[in-house]
Amino acid sequence: MRDGLRVLPAELELSTAELPWLVGNAATACQKSRFTVWLRIMERAKGLHALLFNTFPGEVAGHDDSGSEHLHASTALQVGPRPTDGGSGCGTKGDLLRDSPSMWQADETCIEWLDQQRERSVKNVSLGSWVPSIGRDAINELALGLESTGRPFLWALKDEPLWRREGLPGQYAAAVAGRGKIAGWAPQEDVLRHEAVGCYLTHCGWNSTLETIQHGVRLLCYPVSGDQFINCAYIVKMWGTGIRLWSPKRGVVEDCVRRVMEGEEGRRMQKRVDELRRRVTMGEATRAAKRNLDSFVAGIMSDDLVLGQL
Repeated sequence: MRDGLRVLPAELELSTAELPWLVGNAATACQKSRFTVWLRIMERAKGLHALLFNTFPGEVAGHDDSGSEHLHASTALQVGPRPTDGGSGCGTKGDLLRDSPSMWQADETCIEWLDQQRERSVKNVSLGSWVPSIGRDAINELALGLESTGRPFLWALKDEPLWRREGLPGQYAAAVAGRGKIAGWAPQEDVLRHEAVGCYLTHCGWNSTLETIQHGVRLLCYPVSGDQFINCAYIVKMWGTGIRLWSPKRGVVEDCVRRVMEGEEGRRMQKRVDELRRRVTMGEATRAAKRNLDSFVAGIMSDDLVLGQL
């Protein structure tokens, strides 16, 4: 809370260690520096008439997304998530191999591999494209955990020193052949919309979070840094569309995968994510996003907005 502004819901129950430090660590010096940056941003934002957010209506605390035609000071406008498959959210296989917006070259054989798997049987694993590796030992434990589940998995793990693929157990590719595929990078949205995918083990980056909502996929959350801990808290505590993986150790991975993909708990998560998907991608939510963007553009054209850069 600052100057009457409720930034995050109390239900998230975040600790200071889970705030988006982005750089450095939670040491006192880093905390002071980061808070200084945040306060400067908040002060500069007071001079703007509108802030655009790539999120969906109803998810910014205290925001009224009724779509007023006239913008006023400090208006937070949701303008996302962006439509997929031409706005329908339901792509066909002919759509799957379209150009990817990712900066990384995707391995398109991932889709061919998924085509051979049973419906909702695959664990999709990706810890993002820019956050550094979780470490050699953690990669090793995660690999053993994925193998021990006995379920097929697709793991996007770049073959670069920083990403510690050398942390994989010896002869790992041979050991999981037929039920495990490791790719340098996967076409993520094409993977998430595939009927074979049953859950997504994710770092909870915001783009990935929005994509899983749009495609109705349950989540196993392993946040690493930045805003990922906040996103994880929304997924687990506010929406109920996933659970948190507190450790990459094999026994924990095996148990969490079972919880997400089997039984009543897994069915409850799927029901919640399906409800959230309908609310976000259909009807009033998409119309509100369009109204917000149209209002913003109209304000610029009528010189009614004060523009600034954060």
